[in-house]
Amino acid sequence: MAELESPSVMPKLITYLSSLLQRVAESNDLSGLFHPQKITVFHGLTRPSISIQSYLERIFQYANCSPSCFVVAYVYLDRFMQKQPSLPINSLNVHRLLITSVMVAAKFMDDIDSVLGGYEIEILGFLFRSFGVLYYNNAYYAKVGGITTAEMNFLEVDFLFGLGFHLNVTPATFHNYCAHLQRQMLLVEPPLNLAESSLNIGVRSQKLQLCFSEDEASHQQQQKQLAV
Repeated sequence: MAELESPSVMPKLITYLSSLLQRVAESNDLSGLFHPQKITVFHGLTRPSISIQSYLERIFQYANCSPSCFVVAYVYLDRFMQKQPSLPINSLNVHRLLITSVMVAAKFMDDIDSVLGGYEIEILGFLFRSFGVLYYNNAYYAKVGGITTAEMNFLEVDFLFGLGFHLNVTPATFHNYCAHLQRQMLLVEPPLNLAESSLNIGVRSQKLQLCFSEDEASHQQQQKQLAV
């Protein structure tokens, strides 16, 4: 989308995402005091000293990803939360989830988009890259994210399996997420109860969604939902 090329987009996008994720993490931190939460490879032993906003700014500065890449990372993070409801975002895992989602999105968007065209990207291209056929390398993203290369590799594998390898982002889905982001970036602070959402803020029925609920089985049904 042409709007993504505006120099003012990334600061607004980073501010919105960091504000939303900060509130989600804090809500789940509180919930975790009363309800035990699953520990995964995404969890650190302590809360990172760098803020979510500063971390996103660092990723944008050094990962050299396009704004479109961050939108796709946002799609992936939303899908991951829908598929893994027992893994709520909190202060111990949000940074690792962010660097992993951006790295996976970058492998699809910024490199093979020019080869395949559009946003319909096959898993084959990703597998080629993961096995070193193309030049992307996890060591650089690990350095950007402040973790080891071995840890970055583990995070990538877990993230892919957590997504069920559902990596394709259609043009319609991409444009709808962009439209959602543009609406939300007009707000000073994202509301706690978004109408179109899916990030879990608790281990029970409480939810805070990032974006749209995608119908994993039927693109037609998805289009009907998004048209509402």
